[in-house]
Amino acid sequence: MLRVGSVVIRVDDIEAQTRFWARALDYTVREPASSDFVILKPRDNEPGPNVSLDAVRSERVLPPRVHLDLYADDQAAEVQRLAGLGAREIHWAGRAPDADYIIMEDPEGNRFCVVDT
Repeated sequence: MLRVGSVVIRVDDIEAQTRFWARALDYTVREPASSDFVILKPRDNEPGPNVSLDAVRSERVLPPRVHLDLYADDQAAEVQRLAGLGAREIHWAGRAPDADYIIMEDPEGNRFCVVDT
């Protein structure tokens, strides 16, 4: 049987991205961390996949082939909180007016959606 253990995000500034994603997801760093690879894990053994940050240069392609969907009980509050951490909302002409998601980017431009549950 397979399960998702970790989603890997390529980053340029691993320290800044570790701070952003740890705060965004309320995750902690799994030790030992290195200067080029950090694994973030859910706090207190909560269920969910790890998010790994890999400091390897990669070309940014839009739209991305893979992105995270983050589920939120209070979408507006989460979008505001994430913006306060450095994320920004992305407007896309193809998004339906009644869509249940908001597209955002982390401080380095990695896209994710905040989905209203």
